[in-house]
Amino acid sequence: MCEDSTMVSSPVDVLKSNSKSDGKKYITSEELKKHNKPNDLWISIQGKVYNVTEWAKIHPGGEIPLMNLAGQDVTDAFIAFHPGSAWEHLTKLFTGYHLKDYQVSAVSKDYRKLASEFAKAGMFEKKGHGVIYSLCFVSLLLSGCVYGVLFSSSFWVHMLAGALLGLAWIQIAYLGHDAGHYQMMSTRGWNKFAGIFIGNCITGISIAWWKWTHNAHHIACNSLDYDPDLQHLPMLAVSSRLFNSLTSVFYGRQLTFDRLARFFVSYQHYSYYPIMCVARVNLYLQTLLLLLSKRKVPDKGLNIIGTLVFWTWFPLLVSCLPNWPERVAFVLVSFCVTGIQHVQFTLNHFAANVYVGPPTGNDWFEKQTNGTIDIACSSYMDWFFGGLQFQLEHHLFPRLPRCHLRSIAPIVRELCKKHNLPYTSVSFFDANIMTLKTLRTAALQARDLTNPAPQNLLWEAFNTHG
Repeated sequence: MCEDSTMVSSPVDVLKSNSKSDGKKYITSEELKKHNKPNDLWISIQGKVYNVTEWAKIHPGGEIPLMNLAGQDVTDAFIAFHPGSAWEHLTKLFTGYHLKDYQVSAVSKDYRKLASEFAKAGMFEKKGHGVIYSLCFVSLLLSGCVYGVLFSSSFWVHMLAGALLGLAWIQIAYLGHDAGHYQMMSTRGWNKFAGIFIGNCITGISIAWWKWTHNAHHIACNSLDYDPDLQHLPMLAVSSRLFNSLTSVFYGRQLTFDRLARFFVSYQHYSYYPIMCVARVNLYLQTLLLLLSKRKVPDKGLNIIGTLVFWTWFPLLVSCLPNWPERVAFVLVSFCVTGIQHVQFTLNHFAANVYVGPPTGNDWFEKQTNGTIDIACSSYMDWFFGGLQFQLEHHLFPRLPRCHLRSIAPIVRELCKKHNLPYTSVSFFDANIMTLKTLRTAALQARDLTNPAPQNLLWEAFNTHG
């Protein structure tokens, strides 16, 4: 680490000239921006500059969040994703330099104050009893599914069993989301176990894949070229700017808008719901591609074992049905019910504002308010949305257990009002209408055939891991 620090801080004379009478060494934001490469990666937190070049390789959140914010002050993002205990680990990464032109905006000051108040109140540690209730509910759903398949000969009972399985997968995904943000269990080790068990073993979707994409999504919320949650060509496009065949920084490949993509996107406002019904197939494929790739994956062995557990029990359960038509129908019903959740996830972002380019560390609060949409609902429906109807609140405070999101929503709304920032909260119905209008607008723009696109292969849409 010391060797790297010496190597990358070559403009010594410039840095010395920035020393002040207080004895501290300073660099400017422009000089910090130069340290934005994998082998030369610096960041600033509260005006102190850190060399995270080597740390990025073992960072629990992966390299991508650090790379996306490299060469910037990342104080707000650091506060959002890290507990107070993380601050002590920064000392060994300190370069000795401070940011000469370090400034804090008014909205960042309020955000940091709010985060501090939540921490002092112990809200990040108070998880409530939602996890226990959810686990009991999931157990009942899975038991009902297995009982319906094994002990009934009725076609409709079998279809009901498939629906129960789909509903269980929805609730399990919310639990996996909690575990992925280190909220669900009392220790990090138990969270890891919970994530692999309920993610890989029960749903067949790797928690490693989810964390890989989800961390990038949080950091680069609604960036067309940095946020993987908006990169669905050739099937879907939320903005005409994707028609320029942007390069996905996350996947490291071009998001080619060719004739095939133009065809699918032109009718996406019709195909949106059918695609959501079978979107789970793509998640299985993404999991397999990641785990079979040469990419370094945390706990790769455990993720592979967990995924194999799923592909053992699920086919066995399906095989217990009396014939192939019922087996296919059972799987489709379970997928279609889970499709409700895929719709929920897209409603939070598809109709929100998008941008092109990397995220920036000094407008954290602003980017989250512009890129997220809350779903307004009664408290008795919180189980249905898993807390993610408060999408903005979750993005601002991703470590905050879902049981607190409803209580902080009015505070966040007032903060947005104070700083003249958008706070979008609409009903589930209206969110669907907004999303369909967004897709329809892009679809009509895609039908303009004055700019023919080159042909490409459908496989590129799925082969994202190389």
